[in-house]
Amino acid sequence: MLSLSYLKEYIMVSIALSTVTCAFIQKTKGLIKPKSLIIWYSFFVNILFSIIFCQSFTKINFPDSLWTGLFSFIGADTLYKSLEGKLSSYTEIRSSKEVGIKKENILNKKEG
Repeated sequence: MLSLSYLKEYIMVSIALSTVTCAFIQKTKGLIKPKSLIIWYSFFVNILFSIIFCQSFTKINFPDSLWTGLFSFIGADTLYKSLEGKLSSYTEIRSSKEVGIKKENILNKKEG
């Protein structure tokens, strides 16, 4: 079962983390000579900072801190904005007895 509260918590931590990692990467990316490696460097920094950040400031365990690092690398604020209000909780889906279809989504088949 998908726990949306945990997902929101991880994304919120990722938003704070991405602020720190973005600043760090901007200050240190000049040390990376082949510019094609900057994406890998950014991924590594996000994962490393995520582990340290989650162990120091939150109660998020090690495997989940890797997810937080991935969310930070992808762009946590963008993820949060795109998911906000679009996901229903599992209990809301289960408690719903009806399935609604908008009128404009109904296809009219002409017989002939």
